[in-house]
Amino acid sequence: MPKDNSLHLLVLVALFTALVALATMVINVPMVATQGFINVGDTIIFLSALLMGPRVGIIAGGLGSALADLLLGYAHWAPWTLVIKAVEGLIAGLIGHAVYRKERQVGFRVIIALVISALWMVVGYYLAGGVMVGFHTALASVPGNLLQGLGSVILALPLLHAFRNLRT
Repeated sequence: MPKDNSLHLLVLVALFTALVALATMVINVPMVATQGFINVGDTIIFLSALLMGPRVGIIAGGLGSALADLLLGYAHWAPWTLVIKAVEGLIAGLIGHAVYRKERQVGFRVIIALVISALWMVVGYYLAGGVMVGFHTALASVPGNLLQGLGSVILALPLLHAFRNLRT
């Protein structure tokens, strides 16, 4: 994609943002203990960051996930989600985008980028939950968030393989 094609980039950012929100809203499992939910929005955050780079990962991850929180009635989580998921997209993009773009395959560094991003998400929500409801209570969210992060990494791998020849 030419660097001066800002309309093309804007459309892709909007598309990934909408896909993050959609994946978060449509495929989610409520967690009664934490009053949150497990979802696959992280999978799309990973795709946006690795296919398009850290800037798109930040925007799509932060805005798409926060929008889903707002639309699903979790407005109290939206500011935290905006930051946590934006940083998740940033981490994945900074560590994995250049390697994935060059090699066009899912190698060790790409997997590490996804795992570190997912672990950040777990830590971020633990810290946010700790501030909101207490750190002891927030521990209840860790297993579900680990499951969400690991599941999203696993789902992202075949999708990244499928999109390996996509030119962005």
